[in-house]
Amino acid sequence: MNRIDIKRPVTWVALTGFMGVGKTRIGRELAQKLVLHFVDLDRYIERASGLSVADIFRYIGEESFRRMEAEAVKELVKHDYMVLSLGGGTYTNPENRRLLLARGPVVALWASPETIHTRVQRRPGQRPLLAGNDALERIRKLLSQRESIYKEAHIHASTDGRPAKDVVAEIIDKLWQRKEQDD
Repeated sequence: MNRIDIKRPVTWVALTGFMGVGKTRIGRELAQKLVLHFVDLDRYIERASGLSVADIFRYIGEESFRRMEAEAVKELVKHDYMVLSLGGGTYTNPENRRLLLARGPVVALWASPETIHTRVQRRPGQRPLLAGNDALERIRKLLSQRESIYKEAHIHASTDGRPAKDVVAEIIDKLWQRKEQDD
């Protein structure tokens, strides 16, 4: 069988950032442009467990979910030809972060708390960390707590008020620049 060589800056990349910044949407489009598989970590865990993320949080707790998440990261960093979209809290685990940064590159996506709030209101039942009153204030607090961690990523891009195709083009340009610096 003939092998098709495709010019791409990477054969593996992870997307991190707070919930609602666009990791899934950007990840799908990035995978398509780079001709890579797309894996959404939360969907991967749901398929493996047979439960939704919300049900995992509700019935067996966040700690159990975080253990499942860490096991999934350990498995997925072994694979190639993938764009991996992480859950918003995945990267906050130091061991996950170490594995992902070593596998790299990791791209952090950013959006304002107001943009995130607007986006997550579209699917409120699927955001267990925002349950209760004053979701915007909870977003601000969690985002502030995680900001320095997300800043450890190799590449950064804002999704605020931008079409996904523009964000994807920016990421690909930055991936090529990174590749050229590493070569």
